[in-house]
Amino acid sequence: MTAWPSPGRGVELTRDAVHVWRTATEVSPTRLESFRDVLAPDEHVRAARFLYEEDRRRYTVARGALRLLLGRYLGVEPGSLEFRYGAHGKPSLAQSPGGRDVRFNLSHSHGLALHAFAVGREVGVDVERVRPETDVTGVARHSFSPAEVDALMKLPAGEQREAFFNCWTRKEAFIKAHGEGIALGLSRFDVTLRPGEPAKLLRFDDDPAEAARWSLRALDAGDGYKAALAVEGGGWHLQCWEYPDDRVM
Repeated sequence: MTAWPSPGRGVELTRDAVHVWRTATEVSPTRLESFRDVLAPDEHVRAARFLYEEDRRRYTVARGALRLLLGRYLGVEPGSLEFRYGAHGKPSLAQSPGGRDVRFNLSHSHGLALHAFAVGREVGVDVERVRPETDVTGVARHSFSPAEVDALMKLPAGEQREAFFNCWTRKEAFIKAHGEGIALGLSRFDVTLRPGEPAKLLRFDDDPAEAARWSLRALDAGDGYKAALAVEGGGWHLQCWEYPDDRVM
């Protein structure tokens, strides 16, 4: 898997930065217990509802890492954090200790989790394992915009799977950042998808001002994965790190 750096000590989340942390969800029993210890009662209940132990473990690590990272940024005990959920399920902090307006988002897929954080601006992140069994043409025709389907079909067959997951992760990251989730309507906006093409929101409801309000960035999550980040506004820089790092937390 592509190496992400360890941050060392003194990581600060400033208003002009967006932080993305990568966490492997396959962990030792001791590490798993440390993540489980910070979960709230409702999160324990949700974890127990998963049919398979593998899914319970992935959820526990992803949510536990979210609490530990937020606790560090905010200077509070991770287990004390309370979340609220928007009409379409997007989580946010019920209260922001110290008045810090920290926004966040998370995604996990087949052994890997990504957590994105920013101050005063919305963020969305998505990671997907590139699966060979996915019917890229059928799913694209059902979920992508007409312009995206057209762009996908014009590519050589050998490039279409990569392009599909480029498009999927960018669209998912954007609808998560926007806050409306799937209710936003996947055909209301277009993103770039061609391999090697920079991630970009091309159109949003034919409103150039709204499209320009958002930035997309492809993330190198590791071999066999595609990932993307969506961020509200401009004037920010990205920092990516590996978690957990015992030197930090």
